[in-house]
Amino acid sequence: MLNSVKEAAENFCIHQIGASCEIKETPTTKRTLIAYIDIQAQNEKRYRIYIASDDHFMQRVSKLFLEEDKSDEETLKDMTLETANLIIGSAKVIAEKLGTTYTIATPHFEKIGMFDFDYDELKVIHIDNDELIVAIKELDA
Repeated sequence: MLNSVKEAAENFCIHQIGASCEIKETPTTKRTLIAYIDIQAQNEKRYRIYIASDDHFMQRVSKLFLEEDKSDEETLKDMTLETANLIIGSAKVIAEKLGTTYTIATPHFEKIGMFDFDYDELKVIHIDNDELIVAIKELDA
């Protein structure tokens, strides 16, 4: 399941932000803006998908969508929720093409701080020094 989220995040970077990215598996130690969306798969399993980014990554998104050079914290939180919606929505379409369906809940902003949540799988997308974490945790396990 994380593969479709990773692919959606890569597509977001390439097609929305207009930048190439590099994928790593080591979580960042930076302060991050963290949101999540819960999903329910066709097999009734539930998962939590986290989207966490450093300020600079989310400022890129804010510049792209709002044309703001320096967004305040509330705007960056809103952009984090919107980014989660866009990436997870795209991942759903990618997964459906591969025969997997799931329903998506409403995104929630969790916190600003270290990404210190339990997860089953994680990828970190890098654009230069800016980082975006995508992680997944099965909730019923």
